[in-house]
Amino acid sequence: MRPESLVTDHTIYACVMGSRAFGLATEASDTDRRGVFLAPTPLFWRFEKPPTHVEGPADEQFSWELERFCELALRGNPNVLECLHSPLVEYADATGRELLALRDAFLFRGVHETFVRYAHGQRRKLDADVRTHGAPRWKHAMHLLRLLTSARDLLRTGALTIDVGDRREELLEVKCGEVPWPEVEARMNRLVREAGEAAAHSPLPQEPDRRRVEDFLTRTRRASALRAA
Repeated sequence: MRPESLVTDHTIYACVMGSRAFGLATEASDTDRRGVFLAPTPLFWRFEKPPTHVEGPADEQFSWELERFCELALRGNPNVLECLHSPLVEYADATGRELLALRDAFLFRGVHETFVRYAHGQRRKLDADVRTHGAPRWKHAMHLLRLLTSARDLLRTGALTIDVGDRREELLEVKCGEVPWPEVEARMNRLVREAGEAAAHSPLPQEPDRRRVEDFLTRTRRASALRAA
């Protein structure tokens, strides 16, 4: 089976991500699509296993196999968790709807570490740009502020919201380079500090509900095998 056919024939969930999902799109924005496919269970009985992810077949499209997607979500991977909370869902079959119903099972206090660790990596790249070119990549700075705000609010409320809402204009000002870098740095530092404070008293559980997710994955794999019999 070609990798692309796993996406075209076996997708269980598909959504739009990037600026359009974040409420930051402009006329020039691309449409980034993300999805989850369920590889038929018999493919795992072969020596050559199905891929954990597939790029394409369309431009700006990326999909994960369900098990890999769940593994990453249980680790608090920011990109995967945000994919589950996109306000722009394009497709979800019965299995995809069950995956969406599991969103809260993946959220736990450890997302503080994963989100902030990811943010630190992006911050180092921005600092390197400032040293080399005198300015950061402003679009990346904007998205880092958005991510840190989402992380702080998630830890405070227990809910992950990725649409920036009424913060759109102030973030677009950063993207356009209209906010001095020292001020952007100060905002980032404040958000990191506030996320740390929120983590100590977060309503989120200490650990994700791994058993609930594994039960879902096991039932889904078994049903796929029965359909192939």
